[in-house]
Amino acid sequence: MSLDIFWFLPTSGDTRYLGKSDFGRPATNDYMRQIAVTAESLGYDGLLIPTGSSCLDPWVTAASLIPVTQRIKLLVALRTSVSGPTASARQAATLDQALKGRLLLNVVPGGDATELAAEGVHLAHDERYEVADEYLTVWRQLLQGETVDFDGKHFQIEGAKNYFPPVSLPYPPLYFGGSSPAAHELAAKHVDAYLTWGEPPAAVAEKIADVRARAAKHGRKVRFGVRLQVIVRETNEEAWAEAERLISKLTDEDIQAAQANFAKMDSVGQKRITELHGGDRNKLEISPNLWAGVGLVRGGAGTALVGDPETVAARLKEYVDLGVDSFVLSGYPHLEEAIRFAELVFPLLPGKQPVTLRDQAITGGAFDVRASASTELKKAA
Repeated sequence: MSLDIFWFLPTSGDTRYLGKSDFGRPATNDYMRQIAVTAESLGYDGLLIPTGSSCLDPWVTAASLIPVTQRIKLLVALRTSVSGPTASARQAATLDQALKGRLLLNVVPGGDATELAAEGVHLAHDERYEVADEYLTVWRQLLQGETVDFDGKHFQIEGAKNYFPPVSLPYPPLYFGGSSPAAHELAAKHVDAYLTWGEPPAAVAEKIADVRARAAKHGRKVRFGVRLQVIVRETNEEAWAEAERLISKLTDEDIQAAQANFAKMDSVGQKRITELHGGDRNKLEISPNLWAGVGLVRGGAGTALVGDPETVAARLKEYVDLGVDSFVLSGYPHLEEAIRFAELVFPLLPGKQPVTLRDQAITGGAFDVRASASTELKKAA
């Protein structure tokens, strides 16, 4: 079995420390390209390009990566609450053509209510999923070449047609993550891969079972993935020290302000993540090697697997045993951590090629010890 391992583009900026520090990195297109090229060269399967008012536009960012990547897939946010299905179907087909079939779409029906209001969206939680259901019904039909007439509660469409088919047939695969019953039903009905944030394995197993059962009622099968942070070092002690260093500049005021903001959200997934630790620095290891420190101030993917390579690979396997075949990972700073994770953990994962030379002495100089060692071996022969 080969796993899909994706990395994350930090399109709202990057850092070595959560909270205020002197090591922040702006979200420039040059930096996004640097991460993308590095991730592709290391053998990652895809890149998640997020969405939000504090992020670079995901579609423009994806388009900017076309000239500098050849193989890696791009998982781009499809915001069903702030766009129309006809125009976005055309955008998706065009981008997939330019990427030669490397486009994936991450369906995002909701988000922060304050942010949505700034976009002119004033829908309740379940209404956003009603919109997404109608949207994806139309979107999928369009990309399969149908002429669409649709009379729904939220969309009334007459004679819509997409004239530019995608490379990926019947359409670029749809990914999605959500924890409410409405979200699970949307996943069961429409998407190809369901992503959950990194909750303890038992909680993930329950979500997978529910989505799988709902999908079966629609005559469908869904793949499963987990969105996680990772903090991997050569020893467990080093990894846990790095986890503590990452949050060492957070003040209690920082944590309280972030937790107060999360409490205002109607996201069931965010509520589940927050309840795992309750904003308490002393309750951050919520499951063996699953650490919730990132979630003290970061919304969304707030949990990290922490440990040495063998430990992290074993924890990933626990999710694989539940039916997971994809992981969307990130770590701070994202450029260096993409390299570190690939070097340390790829050799332990099925289907991933090691990116390091093993058991060789390398100096990096003109008179490399490998050359002299080879000469001595020949003399001995």
